[in-house]
Amino acid sequence: MNDMLVGKPLKRKEDQRLLTGKGRYVDDIRRPGETYAVFVRSPVAHGTIKSINKEAALAAPGVLGVFTGEDIQRDDWGSIPCGWVVTDRKGEPHKAVPHYALTPDRARYVGDHLAVVVAETYEQARDGAELVEIDFDELEPVINLANALEGEQIHDLAPQNLCYDWELGSRTEIDAIFETAHHITSLDLVNNRLVPNAMEPRAAIAEYDSGLDSYTLWSTSQNPHMLRWMLSGSVTGIPETKIRVIAPDVGGGFGMKIYCYPEETTCLWLSKMIDRPVRWTGDRSESFLADTHARDHLTTVDLALDKDGTFLGMKIDTTANMGAYLSNYATSIPTYFYATLFAGCYKTPVIYSNVRAVFTNTSPVDAYRGAGRPEAAYLIERVVDVAAHEMGLDPIEIRRRNFIKPADFPYQTPVHLTYDIGDYDASLDEALRMIDYDGFPARREEAKSRGKLRGIGLACYIEACGVAPSQLIGKMGAGAGLWESGQIRFNATGTAFVLTGTHGHGQGHETTFGQIVADMFGIPIEDVELIHGDTSQVPMGMGTYGSRSLAVGGSAIVRAGEKVIEKGRKIAAHMLEASVVDIEFEQGLYSVTGTNKSVTIKEVAERAYVPLDYPEGLEPGLDETAFYDPGNFTYPAGTHICEVEIDPRTGVLEIVDWVAVDDFGTVINPMIVEGQIHGGLAQGIGQAIMENGVYDPESGQLITGSFMDYCMPRADDLPKFRVGYTCTPCTHNPLGAKGAGEAGCIAAPPTLINAIVNALEIRHIDMPATGEKLWRIAKDKIAAE
Repeated sequence: MNDMLVGKPLKRKEDQRLLTGKGRYVDDIRRPGETYAVFVRSPVAHGTIKSINKEAALAAPGVLGVFTGEDIQRDDWGSIPCGWVVTDRKGEPHKAVPHYALTPDRARYVGDHLAVVVAETYEQARDGAELVEIDFDELEPVINLANALEGEQIHDLAPQNLCYDWELGSRTEIDAIFETAHHITSLDLVNNRLVPNAMEPRAAIAEYDSGLDSYTLWSTSQNPHMLRWMLSGSVTGIPETKIRVIAPDVGGGFGMKIYCYPEETTCLWLSKMIDRPVRWTGDRSESFLADTHARDHLTTVDLALDKDGTFLGMKIDTTANMGAYLSNYATSIPTYFYATLFAGCYKTPVIYSNVRAVFTNTSPVDAYRGAGRPEAAYLIERVVDVAAHEMGLDPIEIRRRNFIKPADFPYQTPVHLTYDIGDYDASLDEALRMIDYDGFPARREEAKSRGKLRGIGLACYIEACGVAPSQLIGKMGAGAGLWESGQIRFNATGTAFVLTGTHGHGQGHETTFGQIVADMFGIPIEDVELIHGDTSQVPMGMGTYGSRSLAVGGSAIVRAGEKVIEKGRKIAAHMLEASVVDIEFEQGLYSVTGTNKSVTIKEVAERAYVPLDYPEGLEPGLDETAFYDPGNFTYPAGTHICEVEIDPRTGVLEIVDWVAVDDFGTVINPMIVEGQIHGGLAQGIGQAIMENGVYDPESGQLITGSFMDYCMPRADDLPKFRVGYTCTPCTHNPLGAKGAGEAGCIAAPPTLINAIVNALEIRHIDMPATGEKLWRIAKDKIAAE
């Protein structure tokens, strides 16, 4: 019998393979007769293509072909879709501009896909790509988000470069609230552009089988079934049965690998054109230019309060950058994954949001770790801190005064969502205890004696995870349901395969799913094998993003396990010569109530596959599948507090302490969850003080196009994080789990900026709060004194 594994910090099963170089990534795969593709990318941000001269490239050694947008369109391969329809304030859908794998007419950002060269070797393909000559009629690029509506029109279908003008709530109602408010806090915010950088760049291998008239695509994808669906249903018209997508080991995704990209689409087409496998692996420069970027908002937020500091209403106006084209889910990120979280942890009775999404001559923008929720948490927690300062209230007290309380749940927010459960005071109390909040003034004075400026900041965040239920998100404009599949397939020897429609790319699925199944059936975790990432092996699923793997994918596995247990109960009853209603199952044993008669799950599995003496009318085998569509989102929440010290002479910032107290509901593996928190915090801290994607406003060139210019956090930039938990189990999934992967990324920016502002005793500083900015503010402050 097993000791219970759920809740234990088991070392990850997959790490032995991954840490010893035995992982198998797309670029490790070799196919007989493979060729290499290199893309010819636009060197200009905006320009009409007058001509493309292929002659020199076609004559180069090893080059097998040079192809353009005109070539791929002749085969009637369509536009890459945006799968979420956002309806504007007039009731009209967003401007669905075309996005072809190879653009046939106009370059719309530096890095846009104009042509592709296929050759026998990578070096020959790269040399050939340099010989392709493109003549442009250059146009004025639209780079500055603030005046994008007045710039050169980028798409014929989007006048003034407006994708949509969307609102949530009533402008009339919020205006009436503000007319009677005792105090109004107004704050202008920049949510800076981020360039996701996974350890493994994107890659693809496409192979066409002329005998079967079918395709196999190996891809660094977070959701292979959705990729196949988009390729089949929207781009190519090829039946899904003729496309197999395999996502092997993937070295990080963070949302950037959810999408259907031009590169893998083009490789699929090329594999038939030349009837040989085609390989493409992006280099880091391509990743900076052509992977989806993230965030990039300009926002004004206004908070109305009464004389006691109680929130009366909040008004948010945001301009959101879509980039040059619409990525698969881009429209939903600054709307339904952003504005529906504006209640935060607070009882704000009236909320109004207006979002204008615009096209610019920059890389497309879509979901990245947190996907709308970091932007929401940042504006809420910043404006709350500023309001507290303006009204002379303690930042802790103003939050407590406005918290949704445990007795209020389930709580219907004014922005669509209904929170099922939570205890925000509990997380705040534990974080204050861990950081010794009352002792901060003494620490501040001690730092002052050393010439340092010490500050403290906190954020109380909430997020919506496990995107669901399908009927709700359908009303919001989603083009697909976001259920999940799970299958448990027992072998005759009592070991089990677990098949999931989610995809693991660093989260430890092999371990956490193994812990759940091992506990359900009382078998060793070593006897549980996870299968995922191959559309020909696992039932259709929706993939991994939005902290949904455990809450949605794990719940589907539990439901499949319950079906296995029920079938096993019938087999065990026959074996034990008892009634089915008298059979109990616990820790791997089927037993007859009130007796010592029992059989193990292993014996039941063997009988299921060797049905020589078997219940009449029952099918052989022990293999069950379930599809789980959750009844609601899950709502992780918590409080993060950090302390910083700034050297006013140099602007150097040190994060001296950080406590994170989170409520993730049931925690399956605390070691893995802590790693997720640390990783999210590193990314959120990176946004707050370092990372910033910058384009030259005149030329449209990406200035921060390498790690020499785009600053990523390193180990010595980060403190030793201290982690704590509170727990209110989710009320509507069988695990009670809420999701943990994005919390750190959501909580970190407002926590750190609040601490920096407190240290400098200023009203606001925009992200990234770089050392130079801190030095200039501190210098001016000293000069003024």
